[in-house]
Amino acid sequence: MKTIKGPGIFLAQFIADEAPFDSIDNIAQWAKSLGFKGLQIPTGDPHYFDLQKAAESKTYADEYKGKLKELGLEITELSTHLQGQLVAVHPAYDKLFDAFAPEQYRNNPKARTEWAIQQLKYGAKASQNLGLKAHATFSGSLLWQYFHPWPQRPEGLVDEAFTELARRWKPILDTFEDCGVDLCYEIHPGEDLFDGITYEMFLEKVNNHPRACLLYDPSHFVLQQLDYIQYIDFYHERIKAFHVKDSEFNPTGKQGTFGGYQSWLNRAGRYRSPGDGQVDFKTIFSKLSQYGYDGWAVMEWECCIKNQIDGATEGSKFISDHIIRVTDKAFDDFASTGADSAFNKEILGLS
Repeated sequence: MKTIKGPGIFLAQFIADEAPFDSIDNIAQWAKSLGFKGLQIPTGDPHYFDLQKAAESKTYADEYKGKLKELGLEITELSTHLQGQLVAVHPAYDKLFDAFAPEQYRNNPKARTEWAIQQLKYGAKASQNLGLKAHATFSGSLLWQYFHPWPQRPEGLVDEAFTELARRWKPILDTFEDCGVDLCYEIHPGEDLFDGITYEMFLEKVNNHPRACLLYDPSHFVLQQLDYIQYIDFYHERIKAFHVKDSEFNPTGKQGTFGGYQSWLNRAGRYRSPGDGQVDFKTIFSKLSQYGYDGWAVMEWECCIKNQIDGATEGSKFISDHIIRVTDKAFDDFASTGADSAFNKEILGLS
């Protein structure tokens, strides 16, 4: 068993032009003031974190890490969610996802994909330079628009897409292997890796690559009506990162999992701040501790009702209150008989 580290916070949803969210120094001090101990760092804006520089300069990585250490903070993981999305994009989404890439790569899917793949490789080396064990990302998608089998999918379509997805990710995974870092896919709607089955399909295509790991976020599974507790039983050996994000699913006679094209506020399934939704975090923290999860509990704020500052303030305490300091002794040690092999044979009548 292991005691989960935390609380951590994913900074992506808090970055802004105004203080205290306008620089890594200011936002780090703000997070520290709320009781957070770790920061999950998005890598899409060099103003907050220069991914290429961190990959190419150990000095930059050490100075960045040292600056946070002076505040009593650690980096939990780097995030390349947006770049990972661009590793695989169906043409139907080209225009929408172009905004995730620098301007010079827009309207050029081939160049954009090459840029994204290089970004992930920088992510591996930067994580190594920072001494991190895990890295968070998305898988991207070639198939998402076909997830509902109507019209009937052509035979072999799904297999072909996963073969191509694996072809693009295998060299990236190999780079993470070389750097000794686990690449953690956030299993998420809009990605080709959106549940346990699709993850297993991908694993098969990458020959069960040891670095093809998981970022566990139960909020996405509530919206899918997937058993997020049993998911831990199935995949605990691959779970290397953890988002503490809540959600709720309230179906009606008018809408269910597909949401009826409604806004987040009006969907049957919607994300909430930690503690405001339906996720059973007590059981989740117990399960992860039981299985020896050796990573961080990182709050991700995505709530359609509560203010993000209140969500972060409450989220820090929520995580702290749920972390289980695991025991180093059995509760019935006081009744131990101190048996040895000979004694065991004697009481079994075998001596």
